[in-house]
Amino acid sequence: LLCSLIGMAQAAPVGNEPDELESFISNSLVISEISHLSQQVGQQASTLVVNAMGYLGVPYRRGGTTVSGFDCSGFVRAMYENTLGLVLPHNARAQAQTTQTIDPAELQPGDLVFFNTLNRAFSHVGIYLGNNEFIHAPSAGYKVRVENMDMNYWKTRFNGARRVLENEPA
Repeated sequence: LLCSLIGMAQAAPVGNEPDELESFISNSLVISEISHLSQQVGQQASTLVVNAMGYLGVPYRRGGTTVSGFDCSGFVRAMYENTLGLVLPHNARAQAQTTQTIDPAELQPGDLVFFNTLNRAFSHVGIYLGNNEFIHAPSAGYKVRVENMDMNYWKTRFNGARRVLENEPA
């Protein structure tokens, strides 16, 4: 049926205004593709979040990128590489520079959230979980944990939100 509809749309006379059937088919295909991509991204984000949650309790280790210990950017890097095969830099500032800036209102699970914790922008990073919560490797003496971004400490240090795109440079 779709092939015959496309054939009819192609056979329609070309005028200044697009044929309604052709517009409908084009929009339906676009909507279908967007829906498919949205589901795929949603599944990847869910997998990333579930994977990250599996590391709750792993100790902080400066420069760490493995289950024996993570620093904040090492944790983010490991989760993206192990879950999605995407390699991010091992530095919070570099991760901010190589990802797409988004409005905090657009945050979705799997996005990155950045904070100024060392008197410099983008000195700390975590993975957004949804519901204004994020998972991260905090600092020496602590373990990977979930925090609420509404806490005054995080709210006053928030630097912005970023989205990792599959074609981001490593």
